[in-house]
Amino acid sequence: MTLPQRDFTTIGLHVPTILLPRSDIDLTKWAVVACDQYTSQPEYWEKVATLVGDSPSTFHLILPEVYLDSFGCEKRIEKINHRMKEYLMQGVLVEQQPGFVLVDRKNHRGISRKGLMVALDLMQYDYTPDAKTLIRATEGTVIDRLPPRIQVRKKACLEIPHIMVLLDDPEGIVIEPLFDKKLPLLYDTPLMMGSGHVTGYGVYDPEIIREIADALERLLKSVATPGQKPMLYAIGDGNHSLAAAKALWENIKSTASPEHLLNHPARYALVELINIHDTGLAFEPIHRLLFNTSPHAVIKAMQEFYRRQG
Repeated sequence: MTLPQRDFTTIGLHVPTILLPRSDIDLTKWAVVACDQYTSQPEYWEKVATLVGDSPSTFHLILPEVYLDSFGCEKRIEKINHRMKEYLMQGVLVEQQPGFVLVDRKNHRGISRKGLMVALDLMQYDYTPDAKTLIRATEGTVIDRLPPRIQVRKKACLEIPHIMVLLDDPEGIVIEPLFDKKLPLLYDTPLMMGSGHVTGYGVYDPEIIREIADALERLLKSVATPGQKPMLYAIGDGNHSLAAAKALWENIKSTASPEHLLNHPARYALVELINIHDTGLAFEPIHRLLFNTSPHAVIKAMQEFYRRQG
């Protein structure tokens, strides 16, 4: 079975070759939370390290951001690069057919969120505030936060992504129909430390891949406005990780030969597409509005609270 030869450049889509753990690998130890979680709780990551031990795990392939500014960070990065090569040489990771992965992620409350792992073209992405590209950031990018992330990616032979990209798909035409199809089960496992459950299905059929691309094209047309460049993808999480991938790609692009640019692996980034209208996607307010209270009393209580916290 061959992949569709159609060009997906107009929708910034790329069909990746994804690697998954060998069938005998303990997935409860393999899967860990994203590297930008628990940044003020090193004890969480210490528990993960104890739980995982020396078992095959993505814990050994990522740099938790709680350690970004710590002593020995460069040594950690060297170990990550070594472990990536080791996993490839030992067959810990197995190459799948080119295609996508359909994801059903349940949190600790059992609430399901649907997603689709794909690759997006970094040529269609810009993280600057006035960007008019197909793929755009949803928060300001702090340039000073990019160098350590670039350093992690620089010599990495694998990409371990946690980037969530939002689609404004009110009718659910891209991801939702895939759950009605008979797709091969790739993995089905609980997640460590009460994090929920995740199930993945392979999307390899060229016809289904074409249907996904067609749906994305229809979505793009629906948001198009005369005289303006449309946005199809909004980075919901992992803004700085994708910005680091973009910065590294720009460096490579400036030195690579033209014939290597089209299919250079650094040009594409693995992401999870998610419908912003997914019922399992909850948006919590950052700011709070207080009613029927005294501003003076609130400020005084806050001062006393934070004074006790040191």
